[in-house]
Amino acid sequence: MAAQYEELSEKHMQFIRDQQLYFVATATEQGPINLSPKGADTLRVRSSRQLLWLNFTGSGNETAAHLRQSERMTIMFCSFTEQPMILRCYGRAKTYHPRDAEWEVLSAELPHHPSARQLFLLDIDLVQTSCGFGVPFFEYQGERENMTKWLEKKGPEDIQAYWQEKNLVSLDGLPTGILSASRDNDEDL
Repeated sequence: MAAQYEELSEKHMQFIRDQQLYFVATATEQGPINLSPKGADTLRVRSSRQLLWLNFTGSGNETAAHLRQSERMTIMFCSFTEQPMILRCYGRAKTYHPRDAEWEVLSAELPHHPSARQLFLLDIDLVQTSCGFGVPFFEYQGERENMTKWLEKKGPEDIQAYWQEKNLVSLDGLPTGILSASRDNDEDL
C-alpha cells in the first residue's frame, strides 16, 4: 500500500496544506531520537522538493542541535479526517536563526510570531505515502492560546533569557547554536 516518489505531486502539496498538525523527526548517530508535533500556521510548501517551517520557542531545542550533527529530517503528515493517508517527506534540512542573512527573505513567507527562534528548510530526497487506515478520526477545534498568554507575560527580553536557560543544549548536551553567531561556533555553551 506504500508508494514512493522523488518529489511532491500537486495532490501531495494540497494534502500538506490541508493539515492542521504535522510531526518532525531528527536524530544524531547516537542519543535520543526527537519527534515533535507541530501546529499553527508554521509550514509552507515552497516547491515539489522543498518545505519551510517555523519553530517557536519551546522547553527544548532538539531539532536545532541534531541538525548541527546531521542534516537528516523527516516530516510526517497524516489525515485525521476525510480520505485516510500518511505522507512522509525525507530529506536534508538547514537551520536559520533571526541573525542569519536568509532569515528576512524566508520568514516573510510565514506569519510573524514573537517566539520564532528558527526556520528549517527541508530539501526533500524522498516522499512516501501509505494508507493511513489505522489513523483515527479527530476533529480540529482550533489553536491553543497558551503560547500567546505566555508571550504576553514574558516579553522579548525574557524570551532571550529563556533561550539562555532552556535552549542552549539538547537532552544529550549537544549545542543548539541558538545564540551563536556561526553554525560551527559553540560559544553559547
